[in-house]
Amino acid sequence: MEVAEYVRFDGVGLAELVAGGEVTPAEVEAAARAAARAVGPRVNAVVETWDTDDRPAPGSAPLAGVPFLIKDLGVTMAGRRTELGSRLAAGLVAGADSFLMTRFRRAGLVTFGRTATPEMAYSVTTEPVLYGATRNPWDVARSAGGSSGGAGAAVAAGVVPMAHATDAAGSLRIPAACNGLFGLKPTRGRVSMGPGVDEVFNGLAVHGAVSRSVRDSAVLLDLISGPEPGDPYYAAPPSRPYAQEVTRDPGSLRIGVLTQAWGGRRTTAAVADALARTVALLASLGHRVVEAEVDLGAGWEEFVLANARQWAANLAAQVDELAAALGRPVDSSTLEPPVLASYHYGRRVTGPQFVAALGMRNRVARSLARSFDAYDVLLTPTLPELPVPLGTFAEGEETLDGHGWLDRVLSRAPFTAVFNVAGTPAMSVPVTADPGTGLPVGMQFAAGHGREDSLFRLAGQLEQASPWSARTPAVWAGDLTGP
Repeated sequence: MEVAEYVRFDGVGLAELVAGGEVTPAEVEAAARAAARAVGPRVNAVVETWDTDDRPAPGSAPLAGVPFLIKDLGVTMAGRRTELGSRLAAGLVAGADSFLMTRFRRAGLVTFGRTATPEMAYSVTTEPVLYGATRNPWDVARSAGGSSGGAGAAVAAGVVPMAHATDAAGSLRIPAACNGLFGLKPTRGRVSMGPGVDEVFNGLAVHGAVSRSVRDSAVLLDLISGPEPGDPYYAAPPSRPYAQEVTRDPGSLRIGVLTQAWGGRRTTAAVADALARTVALLASLGHRVVEAEVDLGAGWEEFVLANARQWAANLAAQVDELAAALGRPVDSSTLEPPVLASYHYGRRVTGPQFVAALGMRNRVARSLARSFDAYDVLLTPTLPELPVPLGTFAEGEETLDGHGWLDRVLSRAPFTAVFNVAGTPAMSVPVTADPGTGLPVGMQFAAGHGREDSLFRLAGQLEQASPWSARTPAVWAGDLTGP
């Protein structure tokens, strides 16, 4: 299988070719590796590849033979490094598969490498010291987003049709938006975080994937969702497989639109124009779209402060554990300035402050839940601006403490984190692009707790009405490899 042919298929399409005997898993994997080599120097999305013994028989699993990449964080694969994008964890090798990795194997995926993440996933751009910046395939001078920026750039450039991602404040949806992909953050408790941890950032983080097609994300979520023994959260199973929802009519939805974010950062003209075109498209499809006012349940400054305390306290515990296990110091030789500052900030968070932060989480969850009494779906831009130039987040970073760093991160991505705090599903859909630059513009749709079914139906409809599969970035594996 040539790369130019390989990149024309999504994951489900590749699995169908394998199951039908038209191509072997080894041939598909070889094409994926060739694609990774072709785009690697341009985007720096994949930090390591390895030989794999995952060679499922054709048709033995729904995604048998589909090449796949895991993020360098959040999931462990026995005998493979999990370095969290950090010098502190450099060389760390996992002793066992996590629950999620077991499900990836069971799905038939052929995992042959790991993708870049910012240090400790503590940013929404992927520019770690350990492996260098990941570049956006649409414009290599711009950010690919984060913290699943490596996954986003790899999928957008054609290395794999879908890749593992995590999301604690938008880390899946932001790279989807920056790279012109589909990305759905599931409901809290939909996918197990275990067994090494029960939850990450007190339930803010979830597992998912970024993909070029809606059906790939739906099929994969069907295969990885469901509780494991000891999980602290539970999301009721859907009434039917998500893969079936993609082709179902969503009906006429009540969609509330937020053009401006809670934190005050103004949506740029390019993104506001894309939102207006999305609203017009939704109206043409029969949806009832109205401007919405959504009560966050807390003031923005309180929201940022509580998240800073919650995030930094969790970070401090993780850093201390890694440093003790690996015998390394916690200083500028092992941690980047914003993460080191956040570590020190986290060690100063008191017990009552931490509990108060959890109380804020509860208030936001209750307040947003009431919004879904009025609306079936909320619509916002995924980001208020186009992908930013590389280096934007690093300007003056050495002057910020942990609170100041998270304020910077959330002010640049003010639409996404609230749905992590609430635990509700949300997705970024590449409905349109900016005419001036050609850059993709992601639109975020959020639904009530457990309503991924509604989102998949809407996403499938949008994919049919405004297809994005024919749009390919400047760095595209199909253009960089010959016959």
